[in-house]
Amino acid sequence: MAKYSVTNGSSGQAISSSYKTLTGIAASSGTQALRRGKVYDVLVGTNGTPADNYMQWDISRMTSSGTYTAGNCVSLDTADSSAAGLPKINYTAEPTITSSSNLFNVGVNQRASYRWVAAPGGELVYPATDLNGIAVRALSGGYTGTATATLHFEEQ
Repeated sequence: MAKYSVTNGSSGQAISSSYKTLTGIAASSGTQALRRGKVYDVLVGTNGTPADNYMQWDISRMTSSGTYTAGNCVSLDTADSSAAGLPKINYTAEPTITSSSNLFNVGVNQRASYRWVAAPGGELVYPATDLNGIAVRALSGGYTGTATATLHFEEQ
């Protein structure tokens, strides 16, 4: 199984008091056959001016694209083929989030980065259904700078 990384990089996503999607990956029928994916590692943090604010991080299922910047899937093994998934970063219009699909939700101090790694068999799975995927989102009542998110996933 090939493994990949997608990040919104050093540019980050502006954060507000409503959820903003930083990074996402979705199945796509664009250039290859649809493949399901498994997110197994997520890293989140801020790249703005440090302060003592909370940030609420959320990982949920999405079923539509929204408006986003195209990201890059980086193969973690250069011998693997390119990813079939559609990497999405720094949304300007939010994707459709599936109701009650919060797979992960945690509050973290803005000064701290956070990493989640799946226990074996506990990966966050998205189906081989066009535009269905996983979205990494954040909000904050006090922080209005930018934040970053990286997710690692494998395709089957």
